[in-house]
Amino acid sequence: MEAVAVAVGVLLLAGAGGAAGDEAGEAAAVRALVARLLGPGPAANFSVSVERALAAEPGFDTYSLSGGGAALVRVRGSTGVAAAAGLHRYLRDFCGCHVAWSGSQLRLPRPLPAVPGELTEATPNRYRYYQNVCTQSYSFVWWDWARWEREIDWMALNGINLALAWSGQEAIWQRVYLALGLTQAEIDEFFTGPAFLAWGRMGNLHTWDGPLPHAWHIKQLYLQHRILDRMRCFGMIPVLPAFSGHVPRAITRVFPRVNVTQMGSWGHFNCSYSCSFLLAPEDPIFPILGSLFLRELTKEFGTDHIYGADTFNEMQPPSSEPSYLAAATAAVYEAMIAVDAHAVWLLQGWLFQHQPQFWGPAQVRAVLGAVPRGRLLVLDLFAESQPVYTRTASFQGQPFIWCMLHNFGGNHGLFGALEAVNRGPQAARLFPNSTMVGTGMAPEGISQNEVVYSLMAELSWRKDPVPDLAAWVTSFAAQRYGVSHPDAGAAWRLLLRSVYNCSGEACRGHNHSPLVRRPSLQMNTTVWYNRSDVFEAWRLLLSAAATLAASPTFRYDLLDVTRQAVQELVSLYYEEARSAYLSKELRSLLRAGGILAYELLPALDEVLASDSHFLLGSWLEQARAVAVSEAEADFYEQNSRYQLTLWGPEGNILDYANKQLAGLVACYYTPRWRLFLEALATSVAQGIPFQQHQFDKNVFQLEQAFVLSKQRYPSQPRGDTVDLAKKIFLKYYPRWVASAWE
Repeated sequence: MEAVAVAVGVLLLAGAGGAAGDEAGEAAAVRALVARLLGPGPAANFSVSVERALAAEPGFDTYSLSGGGAALVRVRGSTGVAAAAGLHRYLRDFCGCHVAWSGSQLRLPRPLPAVPGELTEATPNRYRYYQNVCTQSYSFVWWDWARWEREIDWMALNGINLALAWSGQEAIWQRVYLALGLTQAEIDEFFTGPAFLAWGRMGNLHTWDGPLPHAWHIKQLYLQHRILDRMRCFGMIPVLPAFSGHVPRAITRVFPRVNVTQMGSWGHFNCSYSCSFLLAPEDPIFPILGSLFLRELTKEFGTDHIYGADTFNEMQPPSSEPSYLAAATAAVYEAMIAVDAHAVWLLQGWLFQHQPQFWGPAQVRAVLGAVPRGRLLVLDLFAESQPVYTRTASFQGQPFIWCMLHNFGGNHGLFGALEAVNRGPQAARLFPNSTMVGTGMAPEGISQNEVVYSLMAELSWRKDPVPDLAAWVTSFAAQRYGVSHPDAGAAWRLLLRSVYNCSGEACRGHNHSPLVRRPSLQMNTTVWYNRSDVFEAWRLLLSAAATLAASPTFRYDLLDVTRQAVQELVSLYYEEARSAYLSKELRSLLRAGGILAYELLPALDEVLASDSHFLLGSWLEQARAVAVSEAEADFYEQNSRYQLTLWGPEGNILDYANKQLAGLVACYYTPRWRLFLEALATSVAQGIPFQQHQFDKNVFQLEQAFVLSKQRYPSQPRGDTVDLAKKIFLKYYPRWVASAWE
């Protein structure tokens, strides 16, 4: 039972992250975090120390809180991460503060509250993991060190002790490929552009929207060194990349007899950009290439002995024979241990979830059994909705981390399965012969639905679920806004029972609202919740605005709920327009379509423009700021525009990474909707059928024009969020109440 997980965890600890580390250095890192977070003056009221002996069981992080009142607040942790998590606990539960991506609420009471006696907390999870390979592209791709520093602080405060650190790996691969005899032109042809590197790293793509400029490699190496240094200062374990078996086509020129298999296409891309080449596991080049890369990587960056690699991510292996799958898996692992005898392989378990028809019991056993037990650490990536541990006998005895995926593509849209998230880790821990050794947050994109991540971070330090989620979200709102307000609390309880109450295997945090999809007559507008709850939560937040409007986090949430309400209205007006078209009622079609495309969407763009977190201009400026020349800035901006929209030269994964940003709504979604509604109106007026295929051709021209455009957008907010939200509310809420939509 639980002893199995502990035993496996001990094996992992012996091989990875087991060094005693620098207690004084980790304490200094946390003290510096306190000063960055609170300012030097308030930080002087805190005493921070790191003491390994605080953990009753080695490897299970523990913190202790005491003091306050007339004395210093004393924060002790068994690691720097544990001390940071203890600090966060004090700020949240004793001071009513809140730390978040969208901004923090850090109004400290005076004097600082006293901790009754001494509060000691030990996590039941050896590992608290963070990130998804895709997060590197959907959220982190254009970050500078200042933004990374804030994220690593957020990670420490939320108790994260295991995270990917994958920046700069292409620079290392470039060294290896050049040493093997590939030309610079061949290497440039292989790498994707920056916004698509995640899928190049997993073998799904090559070439697309590349090449990588020389300056990119230099900057990423510098960034990776700073990221690793800061993570290690806190006592975190960075996960470095390893060789998964995918190689450039040019490897066949250098080694004409090399045994490679060309994989199938991925994501509707043709073989110009996908169909990667996979080295045969028995080819003598495999261990040479794998060990060359890891040796060069660890020489540059050092190591903490955990490495990530994904050979068959969303790609069907060349053979379903267990012997082949075992050999392919063993080859990856053996290339790791040839360089690092203590290597542990972190594997995203998405492959088993994504293609369950291929991955039968024999195939799963072949992969999981090809690595010594305890040397493969599996991320059960989508465990809150579709856990794999339950159908693989706890990953055949290999240790695993129960992960919440939650978000796809970095989409905006209120979504969560909080009840499943709340119950999931405990259920996995109590599963017969469970080998669960941690919890994780693995979103494809961040900076959305912060309530979900706050809950998951808290659960990583709890043995049991939160007993009363309604009370928990009420407290969450009070901490987030700095004051308790009955209407704000009531609004959050409504959101909890609606948008944050998705249940079942169909729950996916991927926004398919008509607002952000290419229009058609077959769009699905069904939702898992009662829309009335969203509109009532909107009303309640606006009623609280007189008291809470000074809070930036409140304004952010008011905008986010307003955005959600407009998203619901778009669906409802679309249904009206579609019904009118099918009934050939031109006047009704023009009325509903006119409101949707000429009133509602412009109003949405205007309110989004009032908050810096919802600006296309900021998004694109972030990309441009990485560049060292105007031409490079244009290239990075086009990369970013492609990812947000077409996701390929022909709309290959169209709108997968959709966002609701001021500028994107006005110049991408709105023109599409106007073209669609005009086409429907022409069809009715002239008595000719609407041709979806022709519309798709026409609208692609608009979509492509947006990607190739050089138009600049504001990167500073304009207008008042509360006033603009009220304006939309007063116009549309009475229509909602009076309509038959409910």
